[in-house]
Amino acid sequence: MEFRVLGAVSALTDGGEQIPLGPAMRRSLLAMLLLRPNTAVGVDRLTEALWGEEPPRHSRTVLQGHVSRLRALLAEHGAPAYGVELVTQGRAYLLRLPESLVDAHRFEELLQLARGQRDPGDAVSMLREALALWQGPALAGTVYSTLLETAAHMLQELRLTAVEELADAHGRLGEHGTAAAVLHTEAIANPLRESLIAVLMLALGRAGRRSEALDWFHRTRRLLADQLGIDPGAALTDAYAALLRADAPQAAAAPAPAGTSPAPVPAAEPRETRGAQESPGARETPAPSAPAPAAPRHMAAVPQLLPRRPGGFTGREDELTALDQATASGSGPIAVITGSAGVGKTALAVHWAHHHRADFPDGRLFVDLHGYSAVPARDTTAVLREFLLAFGVPVEQMPGSPDAMGARYRELTSGRRLLIVLDNARGSEQVRPLLPGGEDCVTLVTSRDRLGGLVASDAARPVPLTELPPDRSTALLSAVLGPDLVAAEPEAATRLAELCDGLPLALRVAAARLATRPHGGLTAFAGELADEHSRLDLLNVEDTGVAAALGLTVHHLPEPAREMFHRLGPHTGATLDTGTAAALADCPPGRATVALDQLAAAHLVVETGPRSYVLHDLVRLYARSLAPGHDPDALLRLLDHRLHTLLAACAAAEPGSEPCCALPPGARHSAAVRTFTSRQDALGWYSAERDTLRGAVEAAAAAGMHDRAWRLVILQWPLILWQVRDGWVPLLEQGLASAELDDDPGAQSRARALLGWVLSEEGRSEEALAQLEHAPALAARAGDTAGEATALINLGVELIRHGEQERPRDLLTQALALAEGAGLTETVTLAHLHLTHLFLAIGAPQEAADHAVRGLALAAPPLAAPRRIVLRTLYGRALAATGRTGEAVRQLDEAIREAQASAYEEGETEARVVLSALANR
Repeated sequence: MEFRVLGAVSALTDGGEQIPLGPAMRRSLLAMLLLRPNTAVGVDRLTEALWGEEPPRHSRTVLQGHVSRLRALLAEHGAPAYGVELVTQGRAYLLRLPESLVDAHRFEELLQLARGQRDPGDAVSMLREALALWQGPALAGTVYSTLLETAAHMLQELRLTAVEELADAHGRLGEHGTAAAVLHTEAIANPLRESLIAVLMLALGRAGRRSEALDWFHRTRRLLADQLGIDPGAALTDAYAALLRADAPQAAAAPAPAGTSPAPVPAAEPRETRGAQESPGARETPAPSAPAPAAPRHMAAVPQLLPRRPGGFTGREDELTALDQATASGSGPIAVITGSAGVGKTALAVHWAHHHRADFPDGRLFVDLHGYSAVPARDTTAVLREFLLAFGVPVEQMPGSPDAMGARYRELTSGRRLLIVLDNARGSEQVRPLLPGGEDCVTLVTSRDRLGGLVASDAARPVPLTELPPDRSTALLSAVLGPDLVAAEPEAATRLAELCDGLPLALRVAAARLATRPHGGLTAFAGELADEHSRLDLLNVEDTGVAAALGLTVHHLPEPAREMFHRLGPHTGATLDTGTAAALADCPPGRATVALDQLAAAHLVVETGPRSYVLHDLVRLYARSLAPGHDPDALLRLLDHRLHTLLAACAAAEPGSEPCCALPPGARHSAAVRTFTSRQDALGWYSAERDTLRGAVEAAAAAGMHDRAWRLVILQWPLILWQVRDGWVPLLEQGLASAELDDDPGAQSRARALLGWVLSEEGRSEEALAQLEHAPALAARAGDTAGEATALINLGVELIRHGEQERPRDLLTQALALAEGAGLTETVTLAHLHLTHLFLAIGAPQEAADHAVRGLALAAPPLAAPRRIVLRTLYGRALAATGRTGEAVRQLDEAIREAQASAYEEGETEARVVLSALANR
C-alpha cells in the first residue's frame, strides 16, 4: 500500500489500484493526517484545514462522516494488513501506519541520505530517485485553506532545494550542461527565486554558455524591478560578478564581409544599452541583390506562392492521412478541408503542401480568397491574373477577358504536376473558375462552409477538421510555449486545453498571452479563463482572436441562421436540439430546424444526430456577447422548456410513477417537447444532458428563478437513483437551497429526502440522517402525502442500515398507510419492498413473503421493471427461507429472465447470487 501527497493526494493498493477517496474534502482530511502520521490531529485543526475560519454549523458531523467513510475505504482495501489504521483519540484522529508508506517521508529520507554521500554520483542517484516521487504540485486535489497551502508551500520549497542540490552534485561531477538542464525548467516555473537563478547562471557559465547566463541575470533583474520594485540580492549579484570575472573562452567570431570591420563590444555591457547607443548610420546597408532573370516568354515559370510552413504545427496525423487519401486518386483530385473558425484549416493545408513539396515539381499556387474576412472577397478575375503572372505571362500578353484568362490558366496547368491551394473560400461558385485543367494537378480548398455544391459537381472529397483532443491540445501548447513550461504544470495545461475547446486558434492566442506574461503561469491563466465573462477577452491578442474569427462567420450567415445564433446566448450547455433552439428563439420547430442546419453548414454547431447538435463553449459565449439583454424572456422560455422535457423523461424512465412536482405557476407552453420511446431512451437523454441541466440550474438560481431551479434538480431523480454514487450532492444542495429561498416546504422535503438517500449511498450516514429526519415533517406541513410517504420510507431505510428495527418498521408501516390511503400505487409498492427487506433482516421470512406478494400484485407494467425484479428476488429469498425451494427457484428464474429483457444487469446479478446460494445448500 502507498500514500501520496507529492502530487494529487491519493492512496494506492499493493497492486497499484487507486482507492476511490471521493470528494476534495475527504482528500484534504487524509492529507492532514498523512502530513503528521502516527500523531493525533485535533478536530479543531482538521476543521480549520477543511473550512478555514468559518466552518458550517454541522462541520463536526460532516467531519465525522468523512472519517467514517475514509476508515471504511481503508479497511475495504486491506489497509490493516499493512499496519494502517485510522483511530479516534478523544477530540482527535490519528492515522497509524509505517511512515515509509508515505511518499513525502521517503522523499525527505532520500534527501538526507544524499546529503551524507561523499561520492557525488551516489548523491545524483539518490536525488533523482527522490525527485521522481513527485507527480505534480504537492497536495493537489485538496480544498483551499491556509493550513494546506502552507504545508504545500513547505514541501515545494523542499523540492526546489533538492533540485538545487542535484544540480550541485552534477557540477561536482563536471557535468555542468546537465546541471543547467536540471535547473532550467525550475527557473522557468519560479522566475523570482533568486537562489535558483544564481545557481543556473553559474552552471551555464561553467558549461561555456556565459551569454545565456548573463541573459538570465538581466531578465531576472527586470522582473524583480517590474513586479516587486527591488534590486537583485546578494546571490544574484555575486553570481553575476563571478561571470564577469571568469576567463571564459570566447566563441570564434564569424568572418566579417570583405571591407567591413565589426567593432568590439564590451562583454559586460547589457544588450539593451548597446542597442540604445547604436546610431542608425552605423548599420550596414546590404547591397541590393541582382534581379532574378525573367522567365522566357515561350516557357512557363515554376510558381512558388505558398506561405511559409506554420510554426508549432502538431496533432493532425489522421487528417493528414485523410488528405493523402483524398488527393491520391481520380483525375485532378480536389480535397475540401472544412471546419469552424480557428480550427486550423489553413495551417493543415499549408503544412501538407510543404510536406509534399517534392510531389509538385511544376509549382505550388496559393491564394486567400477572403471568403470569411473583414475585407471583400477576392475577385476571381484578379486571382486568375495573379496566377498567370506567377506562370510568367507578361503583362502585355495578359488575356483581355475573364473567360480568356480562365482558358489560358487551364492551358498552362494542363499536363503539369501542380498544387493549387484555395484558402478561405466562401462558396463553390468562388472556387470553380480557379480549378486547374491538368489531370495531375491537386487542389486543396479550405472553407468554413461544407461546399456541398463542389462535392456534387466536381467530385471534391471533404476532409472535415474538428477541434483537437486534449492530448493534442497540450502538445500544441508545448510546441508553442516550449515543453518545459507545459511539463511543469500538466494539469493546468489540460484545463487550459479544455477551456479553449481544443480550438487551435484559441490555444495559440492563449500561448501568446502566456508568452508575454512571464510572471504568470498556466495555472493562474487557466483560473482567469475559467471565468466565462472574461474568457473571450482573454483569447484576443491585437487583431487576432476567437471572437474576431467567429464574428466573420456570423457576418456571412443567411438571415435565419444569423437570427438564431443571436438567440443562443442563454443556452446553458453543449448539447442542443431543435426543441430547445425553438424555445430560445421563440419560433416554430420547423424554422429552428432550417436555421440549425445553416449553422451546422457554417460549423458554428456540430450535428450529432437527427435534430441533435453540439454548441461549443466558446461559440456559446460569443453568441451571449452579441446581444446581452436582447431577449429577457429567453432564459425563462428555456427553463420552462427544460421542465416540460424533464416531466416527459420522468414518465418514460419510471412508467407508472407519480409526478414529484407540477410545473410552476405561469410556466410557458413548449411547442416541441421531446418524446421518449423507452426507459433506456429517457435515461440516455438524462445522462447526455446532465451538464446542460446543471448549467440550467445555475442560471435559474443566478437569475432568482428558484421555483424553476429546484424543479430542475428533483426532476432528475430517475438518473440520480440509477447512478446514485456519481457525485450528485452539490446539485442536490443547490436544489435544497433554492427550495428554501422559494419558501416551499414540499420542495424542501423532496430535496432533503433525495439528498439524504444519496448521502447514505455514499456512506455519509450522519449527514444523511440530518437531512432525512427533517423531510417527513416538511412534507406534512406542505400537505404533500406522496412526499411524506417517500420521506418516511427513506428515513426508515437509513435507520435499518444503522441496525435499528422497531422505529424503521413503524415508519415504513406509516408510509404504507399514507400511500394506500392516497392511492399512490408506486409508493405502496416501494413500502412493501422495503418492509420485505426489513422482515428478511430480522428473521421473519413469512411476513417478508406476504409483503413481497402484495408488492408484486401492484408492480405490473407500466411500473418500471427494476422494482419488479428486486421484489421478485426478495420474494425468492423469503420463499427459500420458509422451505418452499421450488417456488423460490421459479421466482428467481423469472427475475433473471425479466432483468435480461430489461438490460438491468445489477438486478440479474443479484438474482443469480441468490439462486446460486440455493443450489449450494
